[in-house]
Amino acid sequence: MANHKSAFKRVRQNKKRRLRNKMRKTRIKNLTKAVEAAIAEKAPELAMERLRKAQSYIDKIGHKRGTLHRRTASRKISRLYKKVSNLLKAASQ
Repeated sequence: MANHKSAFKRVRQNKKRRLRNKMRKTRIKNLTKAVEAAIAEKAPELAMERLRKAQSYIDKIGHKRGTLHRRTASRKISRLYKKVSNLLKAASQ
């Protein structure tokens, strides 16, 4: 346990950051699930709309906020785009 003033402050900061990061990661999971649900419904327009929202948020969290590593964020976005791209190809045939 912390024994001096700066260590107590660090404990408080870590708790706030942990909760904030948890909220952000949960939102990323929910946005990803929304895109995948649209893919499962075979709704290309809805999938693209949800993909844009997810991509924007994941980029922000990965590159500006630092909750995710930037390459992890890019990988998540890339995989979502690949799934939506396959849906669009299937829909156009």
